[in-house]
Parts: sequence; structure tokens; C-alpha cells
Amino acid sequence: MAHTHKLEIFRGLLKFKSNTQKIWGVLVFLTLVTAVEVALGIAKPEMLTKSYVLGMKSLNWIFIILTLVKAYYIAWDFMHLRDEKSSLRRTIVWTPIFLVAYLMFILLFEADYIFQVYKDGFIKWNF
Repeated sequence: MAHTHKLEIFRGLLKFKSNTQKIWGVLVFLTLVTAVEVALGIAKPEMLTKSYVLGMKSLNWIFIILTLVKAYYIAWDFMHLRDEKSSLRRTIVWTPIFLVAYLMFILLFEADYIFQVYKDGFIKWNF
């Protein structure tokens, strides 16, 4: 369905928002989040690289959270989830977020264990 305008209720007032405005809004939001990620990746603030949360640097957690925010927003806007029922939205969005978080947990803790074995154990680095 190609609609040029969508009726939205904004603070009690009726307002028409065009698809062009929505596209620019999506572009601005994703650009800002990506710019924050790139700026943090370049600057690497010492406060975030020296502190650890659950065995991983705080900066890495910020990257993961911002990436999940972008993925959610892309699904919300480009898959048109905003117009679906809330139960379908939760099913589509929260299931992959939970699975990705679980996979990251497993991979990061296993990687830390292997690093500690090589660092403190009897196995030498051979690569």
C-alpha cells in the first residue's frame, strides 16, 4: 500500500507526517547512533576501556547495546512492525535479541576462559 500520508496523533493534536519525513527521521536516527559508535571506536575513552562489566569492557557493552538498538529500529521501521499488534512485535523482536544476547554470553565467557588458560596455564601460544 503506497500511502503518501499517515495520520498520527501527536500530543493530542492531529498531524499528517509524509513518508519523506519518516525516511529523513530514520536516516538521522541511524546516522546519529552510527556516529556515536564510530566516535567511541576512534576515541576509545580510557574510562570505558579500563572498566569491566561481566568480564567484558564497558566500551564493548556499549557497542553491543547500540547495535541492538539499531537492529530493533530497522525492524521497527523497515519491516513495518509499528503497525502490527504488540504480541507479534514482541515475538519478532525479542526472540532474536534474547538469542543474540545468549550467544554473545556463551562466546565471550568461553573466549575469556581460553585466554586465561593460555595466559596462566601450561599451554603455549603457538599461533
